[in-house]
Amino acid sequence: MLSKRNRVETKAVERIFKEGRFINSSILSFKFIIEKNSKQPHISFIAPKNIVKLAVKRNLLRRRGYNIFKKYIKQIPSNISGVFIFKKYQDDILILENEIKDILTKIN
Repeated sequence: MLSKRNRVETKAVERIFKEGRFINSSILSFKFIIEKNSKQPHISFIAPKNIVKLAVKRNLLRRRGYNIFKKYIKQIPSNISGVFIFKKYQDDILILENEIKDILTKIN
């Protein structure tokens, strides 16, 4: 799991949804803003209830996202705060990893 200091706070998520820009893929959307005085990236994963009804599976998706993203945290600029939003349920970790990589290359 990603450390708490690298995750987005609840108040910041609201600001990201109001002011942020989107990058879309087939499984994930990434909404982000560029912070001026941030020293490290802040990223969170959201699995909506309309995608997966069971909380256990939503938490599983979020944990998988955090574990995959942990590998690529060095590739993301330090002044970005963003939220990955799942659009559909994906069991395959490799497909999910490729989607995250694609989104991160679009940011840089």
